Amino acid sequence: MNLERMMHPKSVAIIGASSNPDKVGHIILQNYIDVGFSGKLYPVNINAEGDILGIKSYKRINDIKNAVDLAVIAVPAATVPSVLEECGRAGVKSAVVVSGGFAEVGEIRLEEELAGVAKKYSMPVLGPNCLGIMDPRARIDTLFLPTFKLDKPSIGGVSFVSQSGAVGSTILDLISHEGFGLARFISYGNATVIDEVDILNYLADDDDTKVIIFYLEGAKRGRDFIEIAKRTTLKKPVVIIKGGKTEEGAKAAQSHTASLAGSYQTYEAIFRQFGFTIANDLDELLFFGKIFDTQPLCRGNRIAIITNGGGTGVLATDGLYENGLQVAKLSSQSNAALRKAMPPIVNIRLPMDMAGDADDKRFNAALDIISNDPGVDAIMAIALFQTPGADSRVAASLIHYGTSMKKPMVVVSPGGSYTEVHKRMMESSGVPVYDSPETAAKALKALIDYSNYIDNAKRLYGSGKEHK
Repeated sequence: MNLERMMHPKSVAIIGASSNPDKVGHIILQNYIDVGFSGKLYPVNINAEGDILGIKSYKRINDIKNAVDLAVIAVPAATVPSVLEECGRAGVKSAVVVSGGFAEVGEIRLEEELAGVAKKYSMPVLGPNCLGIMDPRARIDTLFLPTFKLDKPSIGGVSFVSQSGAVGSTILDLISHEGFGLARFISYGNATVIDEVDILNYLADDDDTKVIIFYLEGAKRGRDFIEIAKRTTLKKPVVIIKGGKTEEGAKAAQSHTASLAGSYQTYEAIFRQFGFTIANDLDELLFFGKIFDTQPLCRGNRIAIITNGGGTGVLATDGLYENGLQVAKLSSQSNAALRKAMPPIVNIRLPMDMAGDADDKRFNAALDIISNDPGVDAIMAIALFQTPGADSRVAASLIHYGTSMKKPMVVVSPGGSYTEVHKRMMESSGVPVYDSPETAAKALKALIDYSNYIDNAKRLYGSGKEHK
C-alpha cells in the first residue's frame, strides 16, 4: 500500500475542525498551524460559517475545488463511513481516522463499513481509534494532544510506531527528554486498513528513519509480518515491545484496539529469529533506541570500563558479565602508555578507576589510548559529576570521543540537577548516557546481538535490497 501521500501531503483537510478549543478537530487544526505546515489547510465542518482559526472553512469535502492529499477525520464514529465515502468521491488520496467507537467497543459492523469504503476507492486509511502521524521534519501533526501537555521531540532518525495512542504519547514525551530526535511517529489504532505490515514496509525504505521503535499488541497478517520483519531488520534495527503477553493482557488488548494478541511465545520466537530487539518495558524501549540511534555496530563483546569512582566500576563489571559480555584486556603497549599518562594512585587495569580527582586531561588520555587498542570492542565511560575534577570539560571530552571514534561508547552518569545539565549536553551531541551501569550494559548487549544478527543474516539471506 502506497503511503507516500499520507506521509508527505501537500494539502490536508481536517474534517470536524472546530472553533471550540475543547474539540478534537480544533486541537488538530491548531497543531498544524503551530508546527508551521507549509501546504494547504482546509477546515471542514458541516456547521461552519466563515473562517476557523483564521482559515477559510468548508461545509463538505467536495466543496474544496483543489486536490486533497490527506483527510484527517475527527467526527463521531457513526458518521465516519459516510464521511469517508464523500472523501472517496472527492478524490482524496488518503485518510487518518482519529475517531474511536469501532470494533474496540464491539461496533464491528461499523468498522467493516469503513473498510469497505476504503477498499472501494483504494484509499489508504490509518486507524480508526488512533492519534495518527507526527513528522517534525515535514511539519505534520494529527495528534489531538494540546502542545502544552506534550514535549515534542526534535528532528532525528528514530521512527516510533504504536498501536496504542496512550503508549505513543507517553513515549513521545519521554523521547524529548532522552536526547534523541524523531523521524516520524505513527499511531495506527485498530489497523482496519493500514496495519503493522504496511507501516514496517514503508519505514524499511524510508531514508529519514534510522531506527524503528514499535509498540505492538497483535499482528493481523502473520505470514506477511514475518516476511517484512526479515526484510526490515536487514536494513535497520527494530526495537519492539509486545503488549498482551499474559492471558489477561491479551483480553485487554482486544478491548483496546480490537487486536488479536495471540501467544506471546510465538511472537517472541518470531522476534528473535528475525533480529528484533525485544524490550521488556518502556524504559528498555528508550535505552535500546538511544544506542541504536547514535552508535555504530559492534562485532565483539570486549568492553573497556573507565571510571572516576571505583564502586561504579565494580557494578559495571557485574552488569557486563550478567549480560554475557566481558571486560576487555588491554595490550602491553596500552598498559605502558596508560601508566605513563596516569598518576601513581591509578591502577592500570580494567575496569580502570582513574580516582575521584580525575579531570578532563585524565579522561582524554584514557580514551585516546583505550579507543585505539585492538582488544577493545566498545567503551563504557563512567563520569560521576559529583567528584572534584568532573565538570563541563569532562563532558566535552566524552562528546569528542563519543562522536569521533569508530567504536561504540556509552556513558554512565547518575546524579541530580548538576549531572542532568551535563547529561543533556552529551545526549544532544549524540552520546548515549545512562543512569546506571546495568542499563548501559543491557544497551550494549542489544547492540552487539543485533550486529551479530546482521552478519549472520546477510550470509543466509543476502542484503536487504535483495529481499525487497
